[in-house]
Amino acid sequence: MARRLIDLPAPRGPLSERLFEALEGGPGSGLEAPGEVDSIDPIADEDLQLALYVAYEIHYTGIRGVDEGWEWEPALIGFRGALERPFEAAVAELVEPADEAELASVGAALQAIVVEDPGPPLSRYMETQGTQEQMLEHVIHRSAYQLKEADPHSWAIPRLSPRPKAALLEVQADEYGGGNAERMHAVLFANTMEALGLDPTYGAYLDRLPAVTLADVNLMSLFGLHRRRRGAIVGHLAGFEMTSSIPNRRYGNALRRLGFGREATHFYDEHVEADSVHENIAAWDLAGGLAADEPEVAPDILFGARALLQLEARWATHLMDSWERGESSLRQPAAVPA
Repeated sequence: MARRLIDLPAPRGPLSERLFEALEGGPGSGLEAPGEVDSIDPIADEDLQLALYVAYEIHYTGIRGVDEGWEWEPALIGFRGALERPFEAAVAELVEPADEAELASVGAALQAIVVEDPGPPLSRYMETQGTQEQMLEHVIHRSAYQLKEADPHSWAIPRLSPRPKAALLEVQADEYGGGNAERMHAVLFANTMEALGLDPTYGAYLDRLPAVTLADVNLMSLFGLHRRRRGAIVGHLAGFEMTSSIPNRRYGNALRRLGFGREATHFYDEHVEADSVHENIAAWDLAGGLAADEPEVAPDILFGARALLQLEARWATHLMDSWERGESSLRQPAAVPA
């Protein structure tokens, strides 16, 4: 994979237009917080989610033509905060608060939460009847996260005490390939994209990704970049690892059914084994360890897991509803390789 460097995407409304115009100038130039952002549905708001995504992306990668001094520019942090508040409130409305019984054992509570996953059976659909075009769309959606896999959760490393920190590093070491760049999961996903005839360049499909996909990624950045949400980012990772193994097996099977070989399936096959190992580490050593060391953040751990499942459910519903209508789930359809 080459160095991460993206272009500013096309704006989708006044918020992203205002932000992108400011970023083309020097840090702080002409950017004022928009005040209270009034959005009927912040999670599906194309303008809000794209602006928030780019505001976060400055912490991850270079943006062509944008001065790196913007990263901690107070004007940008204020602008970003105005976008985060309605998004965070909208997510909170979806999430059932933890009850006292759950807090007695966060690991057991996480196991119960993932069993009640509210999402539609997307991976089962893909395994048994998804088309090649739908599989490629699914991979394009996932590229927003998988090409930066592990990075949003790594923000938590300096914020944890030794026991949960060690557990997090055990999980992250696998995500980053155990010291081998070619085995990094983000690299494996880029290889899958290339094997499918897709562009593996980081950010290549940003203009095609709808708000519900960007919101899924923005949720991780929101939790990871705020120390006050360290519980939520840990719960998010635990929820992700605990719900990943079976779907990845199904996605690998879907690609095999469609005639693709190991070059395309390796990423998914790797996750079947890795995430089955990570599941207990994430639930008991990481999340349970953090709850034991800092009981006050235990409710936020469960919040993070539930928030993940709710946004994933909304994203999966968008894909399946779009396909049922005979439409692309992307903002613009992608060409299907021969």
